[in-house]
Amino acid sequence: MSRLPRLTYRELTTALRQLGCEFRREAKGSHEIWWHPAKRLYTTVPRHSGTMDTGTVKKILDDLQVREQILELFTGKQ
Repeated sequence: MSRLPRLTYRELTTALRQLGCEFRREAKGSHEIWWHPAKRLYTTVPRHSGTMDTGTVKKILDDLQVREQILELFTGKQ
């Protein structure tokens, strides 16, 4: 399995939208709730500046079960 790329909030949310995920609502602090309607899964995405830790990105992608699809999107991009 390839390594997860370090992503910014904007890169991550753009990729999630490409995979059919949707912004659901604001959460506490600088966080958002996103969901994948086809899979009926939710996750929390932090809205911070800079790149996210790979562990945070991994958790978000695993919550939505889209890790393999994200890796395909970013293959060769780095």
